[in-house]
Amino acid sequence: MHLSKPHEDAGCLVVNLVNPTAGLFDGDEVEIIARVLPGAQLVLTTPSASRIYHSRTGRPAIVTQQILAGPGCFVEFYPEPIIPQAGAIYDQRTFINAAHGAEVMFFEWLAPGRVASGEAFQYRQLRWQTELFADETLIVRERYSISPSHPESLASLTTKFACSHYLGAFIISDKPFPEDEVSALNDETTYLGWSPLHQGGWIVKALCADSLSTRKLLSKLRGIFHTALRREMPGLGRF
Repeated sequence: MHLSKPHEDAGCLVVNLVNPTAGLFDGDEVEIIARVLPGAQLVLTTPSASRIYHSRTGRPAIVTQQILAGPGCFVEFYPEPIIPQAGAIYDQRTFINAAHGAEVMFFEWLAPGRVASGEAFQYRQLRWQTELFADETLIVRERYSISPSHPESLASLTTKFACSHYLGAFIISDKPFPEDEVSALNDETTYLGWSPLHQGGWIVKALCADSLSTRKLLSKLRGIFHTALRREMPGLGRF
């Protein structure tokens, strides 16, 4: 892994996290730990899609990502999509702990596969684990497994759009949720809902018809959330 072009923008350190290889293969294991000290401000982003390749051995590619946000700090994770190719097996484990007064903005984007190559939902299995803690209190725990060999596991992804992209956003903050602005983003290519978290935050889930509508939604959500958190939105330094 490579840290590319770190720079300061709007008071944040913006760090591009790059995998310099073609993607992730079976048996690959990546561990990312971001410790953000009290009062610091970090934007962690990926400048290109994460491709998960066919598993030749039956073993998964594994990514473990941990964000430890100190008191009074701000952390944003803004990724490009995960693209699982035909036959891919992928495990993702995300752990976020936000200390008192910290604000966290975490996005995730899952593509259906290489749609142009006829590989939508042709991966073997995806396993997802996400846990969020606010000041040591568990406020989110997600576990799900998606396998096209079990069509019921795909039902929620394919009911609205045949080749839907999934977008999730987790926000840890005590600021009011911008309900009207977020709800207005629903249209013919976007199916979106939101809910407050158990303690100090919100969760947004969306299905989009294609990659362009997903990118548009991600950009709009980012702007809305930075405004809601009363923050100037930093540039990503990659466009």
